[in-house]
Amino acid sequence: MAETEPIRCLVLTGLTASGKTEASLAIAQRWPIEIISMDSALVYKGMDIGTAKPSDAERASAPHHLIDVLEPTQAYSAAYFARDARQLIGEIVARGHRPVLVGGTLLYFKALFEGLDDLPAAQPELRATIELQAAEQGWPAMHAQLAQVDPITAQRLAPRDAQRIGRALEVWRHTGQPLSSFFQSGNARPSDLSPFVISLEPFDRSVLHQRIALRFDQMLALGLVEEVRRLRARGDLRADMPSMRCVGYRQSWETLECAERLGRDLNSDDLKGLRERGIAATRQLAKRQLTWLRGMTERHLVASDQDDRLTRVLHWAEQAWCSGNGA
Repeated sequence: MAETEPIRCLVLTGLTASGKTEASLAIAQRWPIEIISMDSALVYKGMDIGTAKPSDAERASAPHHLIDVLEPTQAYSAAYFARDARQLIGEIVARGHRPVLVGGTLLYFKALFEGLDDLPAAQPELRATIELQAAEQGWPAMHAQLAQVDPITAQRLAPRDAQRIGRALEVWRHTGQPLSSFFQSGNARPSDLSPFVISLEPFDRSVLHQRIALRFDQMLALGLVEEVRRLRARGDLRADMPSMRCVGYRQSWETLECAERLGRDLNSDDLKGLRERGIAATRQLAKRQLTWLRGMTERHLVASDQDDRLTRVLHWAEQAWCSGNGA
């Protein structure tokens, strides 16, 4: 093999609750693979229920990487992911296995396969000014401001995503350029990896909404609230940390915090509100993922709401390795 020949990497992505874990396990039954998690929440220890983390039995089907590698007090970035995933891919290929990246954090995909331009350094004073304005006007209003100057980034962010909205406005006010321009300039380093993307997306959006609701109900039944209660009891976590801003965790934290301020335990109305907000936030996440995916024109679509989805995934996986240089 020529040294310049890129490594073929199978990427299994798609919308949240579309069945990526199930599909990856089907692939593991057919080929000697190792799975690299491409999910910004699965890196955290102690966050199992709300992340729908693969079970021990599921992880036993194939080696899994980048799961449970950080404490929730720590931060992780797309750049860190690209560094770690690149090293893992080399090690996996050296073992004679095939790397499969599984997850829906699509900025991680871009960082690994396309690279990211150097972003401006943080501007603490400017950021403090933005946060003061947000305290007066609310983050949805700041999101609306962002939509005026950087609609591409705004479309991908939830209206209350304080951390990312603040950063995008900070970059705009400091440089006069939208944050999205730093991801589109084409100056990123060419990749020595060759991705083959399989994307699980529903033909019928209502089926996805049903799956999102069902999965959130299952999380609540499995003890999501108690999991977040334990995380809050640690004493070293804050609501504004990246780990606690994950969908499900943010809403659970806010619900517990509100009840605590009122000096009472959760009641049925609290849990009903939590369920509604958690499902709505998950739907918004799916919309943002779809925005990313529509820009990936070379992805191979598999209808996640069709009975033959696993057959189609296996078909495309075979095509990936027949057309590439899989191990």
